[in-house]
Amino acid sequence: MENTERHRCFWVNMKNPLYIQYHDTEWGVPQHSDKKLWELLMLESFQAGLSWECILNKREGFRKAFDDFDVEKISRYGEEKYLQLLADPNIIRNKLKIKACITNSKIFRKIQEEYGSFDTYIWGFTERQVIFESCDIRTSSPLSDEISKDLKKRGMKFVGTVIIYSYLQAIGILNAHTKDCDWYKGKL
Repeated sequence: MENTERHRCFWVNMKNPLYIQYHDTEWGVPQHSDKKLWELLMLESFQAGLSWECILNKREGFRKAFDDFDVEKISRYGEEKYLQLLADPNIIRNKLKIKACITNSKIFRKIQEEYGSFDTYIWGFTERQVIFESCDIRTSSPLSDEISKDLKKRGMKFVGTVIIYSYLQAIGILNAHTKDCDWYKGKL
């Protein structure tokens, strides 16, 4: 009889199907769609000080509240939409994070204009190469320091080096599955 049990990274809550699916199908998979890159950057910035599982559990609420993560629409949000978001119990209702999201969307669009796409910008830091390292090594790196510094210089908020390090893992620039995980270096 064949063993079909999967070995996953230690941090996956095996009681949460959303978390299992995220780990198995998204986390560490190279992302090149600007829409997906924005979605994950936005969610990571809301995660600051919270668990990723909390954000993941509210992802659909974020999707509905923020126009399916449409960066162009978000960049045009005004005071009325801000107040609506602040009252929405299906998202993280943090004033600073909501304001930062709107500001960050405008900067994201400027980066798209400057580079042709956010994908070109973010993957340019590694010359489009995936870096393999185990997720139990650190919470930041010289790469996340560099990108965080650049994004902050451009005016983004909630993009500290720890958040950016986590973001780089989420979008697959850093493949940080643990060595005993079936997804490490494409063992699956």
